[in-house]
Amino acid sequence: MKLYLFIIILIAAMLATIALTGYIYYLLTKRYFDNRQKEQMLQMRIDEHREAVKQVTPVRLQAYERMALYLERISPESLVLRCYQPGMDTKLLQGVMTKVIRDEWEHNLSQQVYISSKSWQLIREAKDQMIGVINSAAISIPADADPARLASTIFATVADGQLPTTPALEFLKKEFADL
Repeated sequence: MKLYLFIIILIAAMLATIALTGYIYYLLTKRYFDNRQKEQMLQMRIDEHREAVKQVTPVRLQAYERMALYLERISPESLVLRCYQPGMDTKLLQGVMTKVIRDEWEHNLSQQVYISSKSWQLIREAKDQMIGVINSAAISIPADADPARLASTIFATVADGQLPTTPALEFLKKEFADL
């Protein structure tokens, strides 16, 4: 009887050892395959991200180019040369210049999706300041003044300091270079 009890205990111990070893093997195997699955999912996400970056990067670069062009186009020398037509009066020139700035702004509104918030904020400030310079110059001269006087007043205003577009353009160039 003692022999049977000993054999039963021995068999039970062996079965417990086998069961414990099997359970540990199961846990290790499960962890290994879970980790492999996570690695594969992560690799898929990385690949998808790379593909998205490859598609978005050219569009982002184009957005930076377009906004740099916008800033150049609203600078006083470019704006006056493009907007002035012989026979204009001062009020008309003022109105045309501010309309051109606003129209080009609206045309480029979608670019904010592709550039940083800081860049967009600086570009918006440059636009608002440029409109402010034009309006201030128009107010500071007589209503019947020659449009050339408006242009020279605008040039004198920005000659005293930095162009309103310069900070935004410099920041845009820096950010573009960082890309």
